[in-house]
Amino acid sequence: MTISERIFEKLAQMHMTQKQFSEETGILQSTISEWKKKKTNPTSEKIMVICKVLDVTPEWLLSGIEKNGSRKSRADWYVVGKKTELGHLINAYNNMGKDRRNRLMGYVEAIESMEE
Repeated sequence: MTISERIFEKLAQMHMTQKQFSEETGILQSTISEWKKKKTNPTSEKIMVICKVLDVTPEWLLSGIEKNGSRKSRADWYVVGKKTELGHLINAYNNMGKDRRNRLMGYVEAIESMEE
């Protein structure tokens, strides 16, 4: 299923018209109609406002993966906000040298083995 197909599926579930969607997102109705007619997808800068209006995650809109990670096949990647605790951890990891990364991964593996 494409991004635009997921958008129209969600609009139908919400009983929201293309006109209402256009008004809430600020996206021209003609643009929304083109997605449906030409089976094209929205541009990347429109994704977040679409997600907000439809109350869906970017993961769901882009891939069909639900918040709980359910889907026929799981994604090999995550989307993480930079200002979250996990985003901070990833940023710190990215700024470390190889030796410090290896040391951190050693701690992680040790903690994981304690939980088994």
